[in-house]
Amino acid sequence: MSLSNEEIIEAISSKTLVEVMELVKAMEEKFGVSAAAPVAVAAGPAAAAAAPAEEQTEFTVVLKATGEKKVEVIKVVRAITGLGLKEAKDLVEGAPKEVKEGVSKDEAEKFKKDLEAAGATAELK
Repeated sequence: MSLSNEEIIEAISSKTLVEVMELVKAMEEKFGVSAAAPVAVAAGPAAAAAAPAEEQTEFTVVLKATGEKKVEVIKVVRAITGLGLKEAKDLVEGAPKEVKEGVSKDEAEKFKKDLEAAGATAELK
């Protein structure tokens, strides 16, 4: 039974973000690969020294701790990620966890501010 690419994409699009992440992890383990974006290897010490001087353009928002208002934090996580109630609750209860990856500095700071306003502790990486 061979599925076409369109059938596979359709099947994946009906899954939640958490289910897709679990699928990616299972594929990484099965095939011994990584879904991480490839990183260019620096050509010598001069190039390696210049790389850290670049300003970071993509940030990751990390939920460090939930605080006392867990329900409010879950609502904010749902708004940020688009996850369902159960997935957002699992993410919040599993803190520290990454909430959103690869966002601009302004967007990351807004998400951090929203999480902190809900009573959570958050950081940017």
